[in-house]
Formats: sequence, structure tokens, C-alpha cells
Amino acid sequence: MISQTLKKIGLIAIMASALLRNNTAFSQQELMVDMSETIAPIQPTMYGIFFEDINFAADGGLYAEMIKNRSFEFTISMMGWSQPNSDRHSYNNESGFAMPVKYFEGEGNLNFIRVQVKNAEGYELHNEGFRGMGIKEGDTYRFTFNAKQMEGTVSEVNAFLLDEDGNTIAEVSVPVSGSEWKNYKVEMVPNKTVMKGSLKLTFEGTGELGLDMVSLFPTDTWNGRENGLRKDLVQLLYDLDPGFLRFPGGCIVEGRTLARRYQWKKTVGPVEERPSLVNRWNTEFDHRLTPDYYQSFGLGFFEYFQLSEDLGAEPLPILSCGIACQFNTGELVPMDELEPYVQDALDLIEFANGSTDTPWGKVRADMGHPEPFNMKYIGVGNEQWGPEYIERYKVFNEAISSKYPNIIIVSGSGPFPDGDYFEYGMKELKEIGAEIIDEHYYRSPEWFKENATRYDSYDRNGPKIFAGEYAAQSVAIASPDNKNNWDTALAEAAFMTGLERNAEIVQLTSYAPLMAHAEGWQWTPDMIWFNNLESYGTPNYQVQKLYSTNKGTDLIAVTQDGKNLVGQDGLYASATLDSEAGEVVVKVVNTSSDVQEISLNFKGKKLKGKGKVLVLKEENLSQENSFESQDEISPITEEIKVRGSSAMYEVAPYSLNVIRIPIH
Repeated sequence: MISQTLKKIGLIAIMASALLRNNTAFSQQELMVDMSETIAPIQPTMYGIFFEDINFAADGGLYAEMIKNRSFEFTISMMGWSQPNSDRHSYNNESGFAMPVKYFEGEGNLNFIRVQVKNAEGYELHNEGFRGMGIKEGDTYRFTFNAKQMEGTVSEVNAFLLDEDGNTIAEVSVPVSGSEWKNYKVEMVPNKTVMKGSLKLTFEGTGELGLDMVSLFPTDTWNGRENGLRKDLVQLLYDLDPGFLRFPGGCIVEGRTLARRYQWKKTVGPVEERPSLVNRWNTEFDHRLTPDYYQSFGLGFFEYFQLSEDLGAEPLPILSCGIACQFNTGELVPMDELEPYVQDALDLIEFANGSTDTPWGKVRADMGHPEPFNMKYIGVGNEQWGPEYIERYKVFNEAISSKYPNIIIVSGSGPFPDGDYFEYGMKELKEIGAEIIDEHYYRSPEWFKENATRYDSYDRNGPKIFAGEYAAQSVAIASPDNKNNWDTALAEAAFMTGLERNAEIVQLTSYAPLMAHAEGWQWTPDMIWFNNLESYGTPNYQVQKLYSTNKGTDLIAVTQDGKNLVGQDGLYASATLDSEAGEVVVKVVNTSSDVQEISLNFKGKKLKGKGKVLVLKEENLSQENSFESQDEISPITEEIKVRGSSAMYEVAPYSLNVIRIPIH
């Protein structure tokens, strides 16, 4: 009796489950994937990277230097440094003191410090690093500095790496001698891993010692380059397989004032000769004031080009058009004084592509890269708007096109995806015959889903589009409470089907901003988060990676009842052929809370057999990745079975699904 009862209960449960599946939890969608005709090639540049030095992304981040203010060039010369056993305002203190000395006027390395040691047992000089120093047990760190004896008998510099409690975890002594500047280099291997270490210097002997360019780098950098880039962060970029690298920003291109704009010529040549500049994000937001945020330009234009080459990505530099950030001063260079700005653009092309017998090609060669970087793109202006931008852009366009007709010039439609600024800019740039127009949008997740059709109606014979900066904002633009949650990432995934489906005109796309230090950020959300030791990709990163590494080579149609799938029942889709892999790639995004069964019907080519599905899914739209759970939202791989010319697949709620099936 019990057995029969259990069987009946089981049968009822199965029937109830089937009923629920048919009536509520599941709906079936018929999709047609037409492989008989390609619509447009998917450009290799379709998915790329936008880099800006915001959120400590360069100094304190990608650039692996661990010493803050290594050459004492900050506006406050000793910022980042402390002398715990010294009253630096008293020349009569018993231990000693260090004071900055300006020994060069102009630009470059202007300052050094004069360290006066009165009591070698008592004087210490400390550097705090960028929100501390991430130090790993057993790794090797290269400590370098410039020094000269000035008076007395200071004969050694002792360097100590300290943990958070001030305990020594590595130490080394370096003999110094001579009244001329010399560079000293040693290596240190710590015996402990710490998140927020620091550097302490002490001295043997008494007297005065000149000290400059105090530097500490891990030796295990990207590609093993001395004084190079942080390996884990570049690896995350490399794994995106980006088609381009846009640099150096962003609003730092413009500067709050023209005097503080980014000038590429000051970022090349010997690192120790590059002038520092206060970062334009240092006090931009009251919620995240960072007055110690400067640019050393150790990561400069040469290093950006080199990184592009490492990533297999097209370099896409953006230059000032002679207008400071219009959200700040909006300062304009007069039209009759614009020539040096235009010349900077022409000289940059020569630096990137010129032969070694050209002036700027020789600079590149002297830096260790005699071969050209083969730059194809250059951007003029970032988020400028209005007649002032158009007037200046025309001058750049004429000069660059005349001398370098093969260079593709990227223009900008302003900071917003709609409104008067946008409409005016698009109209004027179309009349000029602009090749590529950069559009930016920081909007709500709802906006991204609703605008998956944005480019469906764009003129196929008009300018190409660069979706240069986009990110769904969970709260509001520039809110410190924005989150990189699954809701934002899923909305971006839905929107990106529209980018891909319009590959005829949308040829470059990139999320922004790229990186943020966990304790040094100013803006959220951001694609990659890092601290002094670790880094991880957000759900937004995982979405970008799935698109970029599964872009295919040719756009094809995927439709439902002859129409594009753009939000019907919460579903969005795009499809490509991958001629290199011999596969068809279908991306399906489900923004609904229901499981949806899709029937994929293929025509035009034969399917070989079972395929695979890369799935990103999470039922909690507020879920994020974190340092503690870095892979909370990350792809899993499932199988999809093929029968003849069709395949069935159950699309999970709130999911991105990349379906790959081999074809004949």
C-alpha cells in the first residue's frame, strides 16, 4: 500500500512538474539561423579595451612601481614619505632630516632630497607606497636609487621591507660612494606575504647624502620586462583577446585646464626624465578625494604601444583637440594657436610608424623598438561638443588626411548618447564625412535593454561607429554606490547583441572604465578590480570576454518569425560564422526570470554534430564577484545536441549563452 501510494505521489509530482513547465516556467521559442548568406564581416577590432588612468589604474596599478613619489616631484615634494624619528622643521633635531632640493628648472626630474644624517642609529626615511605595498613571500624585488655623497661619511643605504606591524621581512645594505650621481641596484626577497607593506631606509655614517629616483619593482613583471607592468593585470587584459587598445583616456586627455592636458611627448624617452603631472581625477569627486594621485608617466605612450603589440591589439591613441574638459573649465586654445596641437598628432604618427631616419621614428628606435608599430587609428578629442569642437576637428582632419591619408581618424559625438550636443555633433560630423564617430553611454540597465535596437536604423552608408565608453550604472552616473552586479552585466550583454547585429556600422566597442584599485578608486562601476596583491574580473568583464573570444568572422541573421530577437519575452540574440574555427556561433541572452526553451533551426550549411554552450548565469541580479569569491559569476560549459538541421536548448533565467556548433 505504501509503495503504491508513493508511486501515485511520484506520478502526480511528475505531472504537476510537466504542467508547470508547459504553462509557466518554460516557453518555447523558434529561432531561424540563416547561414546561407553573410551580412557583414566582424571586424577584428569589434571588441577592445579602453584604458584610462583613473582609480589608480596606472601608478599604483598596471605600472608595477611600488614607491609613491619616487623622484620627489609631487607638488608637495615629500608626499608619500615620512621621517618618524625626525622633526623636519628643526635643523637641530638629533637624528637627522631630509629636505627637497630643486636643482633643475624646466620640466623633467627637477628635485632630489638632501638627507642629513646626524645619528645613524636614529634616523629613518619611510615610503608608504600606493595604499601600502603588496609584497609576496619568495618573490624577488629590485630596489634601485640614485645617490651622491655631499658632505661627511654616509657610506651605506640600508633598505628594509616592512609588514603592517613594522616588522622587517627583507633587508639589504648598499655601499655608496663618490660626489657624482650614481645609480645603485640590488634585489630583495621577502620572507612573508603582506598586503600593506612599506619601505624603510636607514643610513650608515653621518653627513649629507643626495637621494633621487628611489624605486622598487617586482622582477616578475609582464613578459619579464625590467621595471614593467603588473603581470596579473595584463594577463586579465590578454585573456580578453582585444582587437584594440584605446589610450590614454578619457578625460585625462583633455585635462581640467589645457596646461594640465595629457601631452604624449612628455611621456616618452628616459623614464627618469619624464615630468610628473597631478592626475585630473585627484580631487574631482568630493566622495573620493585623492590629493596624492599623480602621473609619473612611467607608463607612457611607448609603453602603451608596446602593450598593444603584446596584446595583439591595434593601438588607438586619443589626443587633445585644444579644448580642456568642458565639465571643468572648457578652456579653448585660440584657433590661431592650434598648430602645435595639430603638429603633436602628426608627430605621433611619425613616432608610431616613421622610419628610424625620421626625428620621432629615431626616438622610438632609441627606446628599443626600431620597427614601426603600424598604427592605423588616431582619435581627435575625447568628449568635446559644440561648434568649438567641430571647428578644431576640421583642422586636424585636413592636416592628418593630407599627410597621412591611410590613417583612420576617430571623432567624437560628445559625452551623451542623445540630446542637443549629440544631435549637433552627429549632424556636423556626417557632413564633414567623418570616418568613425565615438559614442559614449553611461545609463541604467533598463536603457541598455531598451536600446538593443539603437543601431538598426543607422545609415549603412554613413560613418562607422565606435562605442568607445559604455557601462550600465546600477544607481546613477558617477554615483559612488554603483555596483558591478549581474543586473548591469546582463543588460550590457543584451545591448551587445545589438552592437554585434549591426557590425556593418559598429566596428569598435569597449567598456569603461577598465580598472579600479579597491582603496584608490574615484569612479564606479569598473570592469576589473584589484588590490595590492590580487585582481579579478567582474561579471561585466566575463560578459566582455565571452563576446570578444567568440566574436566569429562574419555576421549572419538569427530571427524569430522573420524579425530580429530584441527583447521578445526577454530574449535577445545575435549570430556569426567563425570561418577560422569552422563553427556557427549564436549568442542568446535571457533577461527574464523564466527558463525558456529555444529551438534553433539552421539553414544554408550542414551541422556536424553536438556543440557546446558557454553559459553565464545567476538568479540573483544583485550578485557580484569579489576578492573573496572571484569566480562567483563565471562561465560554465554545457553540451548542446544537434538533430539534423536543428538543436534544442533550455536557456536559464538571467543568462548569457554562447552556443558554438561545428559546421561542414
